[in-house]
Amino acid sequence: MTEQPHPQQPQQPQPYAAGPKRLVRNRDDKVLAGVCSGIADYLGLDRNLVRILTVLGTVLGAGALVIAYVAAWILVPAETGPAR
Repeated sequence: MTEQPHPQQPQQPQPYAAGPKRLVRNRDDKVLAGVCSGIADYLGLDRNLVRILTVLGTVLGAGALVIAYVAAWILVPAETGPAR
């Protein structure tokens, strides 16, 4: 018995990508500096989850994440607005 070839599925159009994904501090949804919000956007996670994990990690880690947060505040660039 000969096998029928499967018809090719029409390809879905790919969503427009503005370029490579970048880690930036989010100015629109920030509590302190936008670091947690930017990390959440970059990783595709809920912003509040990242904030809660940061607070828990800071409390349980005796404040070690405070140094990492300040370093990210300094090193991660803030997002730029739309070109005018």
